[in-house]
Amino acid sequence: MTTVNETLGQYSELFMLLAALTYTVALMAFAADLVRARKITATAVAPAREPIPAAAGGTGAVRWSHESGKADDHGDGVVDDSMGYRSLRRPAARIGVAVSVLGLIIHAAGVISRGIAAGRVPWGNMYEFATTGAMLVMAVFLTGLLFRDLRFLGTFITGLALVMLMAGAVAFPTPVAQLIPALQSYWLVIHVSVAVLAAAIFTLTFALSVLQLAKARLDKADKPRAAGLLRLVPNPVSLEQLAYRLNAIGFILWTFTLMAGAIWAEAAWGRYWGWDTKEVWTFVIWVVYAGYLHARATRGWDGTRAAWLSITGYLCVIFNFVVVNVYFSGLHSYSGL
Repeated sequence: MTTVNETLGQYSELFMLLAALTYTVALMAFAADLVRARKITATAVAPAREPIPAAAGGTGAVRWSHESGKADDHGDGVVDDSMGYRSLRRPAARIGVAVSVLGLIIHAAGVISRGIAAGRVPWGNMYEFATTGAMLVMAVFLTGLLFRDLRFLGTFITGLALVMLMAGAVAFPTPVAQLIPALQSYWLVIHVSVAVLAAAIFTLTFALSVLQLAKARLDKADKPRAAGLLRLVPNPVSLEQLAYRLNAIGFILWTFTLMAGAIWAEAAWGRYWGWDTKEVWTFVIWVVYAGYLHARATRGWDGTRAAWLSITGYLCVIFNFVVVNVYFSGLHSYSGL
């Protein structure tokens, strides 16, 4: 039997604390970027004439359409609907990204040291699931930045990562320990790791869907001066399309999670399905996201309805992780609390 290294486990908790502090700094930087966006909006709306284009010797920072009362999507002052990187200087956002990368490195050190201290993969209880999940949320977000300008999600993602870390430390504190016999299987590596990655992707789509609803409501109100902190957010259609693509990837991973769980159940308990509470809610999540993908692809459920379905799916994920693990007894009661 592998000996638990309690000292290394304490270092892991220290790394988690340092990661949380680092994410807090990143959150403040992303928030400052949004505040600056509000100032850009006020500057763009107020002038009586358009700034001189760069080609004519001006700065060309913002092009504002006075006829429509909205910013020109081809200008440099906004994030365009393709979410490509623009020429607008956003030092606060750059600081937020750099600090987030640093926080992710520290966070990964905490997760890895936890695994080494326990002599196993670091996702055997709710504390480890929450901390590893927060790490993957940040990793998915930062990886997405390589392809799209998703810095407008910075406050949401760093905020959610902080909530997950705090939940692990405050609500689910669990000392480093060996796994119970039922979890001592290679299926723990396969089944739970894919589930954590799927949940991380669903966290990102949850943030996109929330912003989509906020942006859609703002556009419907047609109040450009009130845009403020949403100025750097693409239009609702672009947000919904990205959320749909990511939800499709997350759904594939969750399907594998469901199948791998059934195979593991057969190996551990001699049956593929037993209507255990955890099994039922894993299937409920699968049904909700399957319904979302089907409704959007074949029934035209886009826009607000699609966003609410995406949010409902994520709320089911949270319910499955928190409520089912803590308040329902069953064969999957591995919270560690």
